[in-house]
Amino acid sequence: MSVSDNVLFVCLENAGRSQMAEAFFKKYAKNKFNVISAGTTPSLHLNPTVVLVMAEIGINLKNHQPKLLSSSMIENSIKTINMGCMDKESCPALFVNDIDNWNIDDPKEKSIDAVRKIRDQIKVDVLNLINSLECDN
Repeated sequence: MSVSDNVLFVCLENAGRSQMAEAFFKKYAKNKFNVISAGTTPSLHLNPTVVLVMAEIGINLKNHQPKLLSSSMIENSIKTINMGCMDKESCPALFVNDIDNWNIDDPKEKSIDAVRKIRDQIKVDVLNLINSLECDN
């Protein structure tokens, strides 16, 4: 693996969607790519409901911390995925030219059932992404 094999998941706070995507990617990509998630305005910690719904399926995010998106993360990634954002000033899509937008709802302040649906959608999208990346290589 080289830095050119990096996959980057971005959102605003890096407290929910992008963290779930990173965790699913690590689980299913079988170390074929490096993966990281980050946000333009990272939260202090992960959304507790996100941590809970991921634990339900055996993925532990308790020790994960939101990270600040850097230009080197963007420059060193073969694929950047914007999880979806509403913020017109700090949305990651504003700073990245070649970005895929998944438009996934933000789990912030959502019910546990809504966050489970978001989790399940992210899993499907990540599996499709891994499949497409493996086909490209």
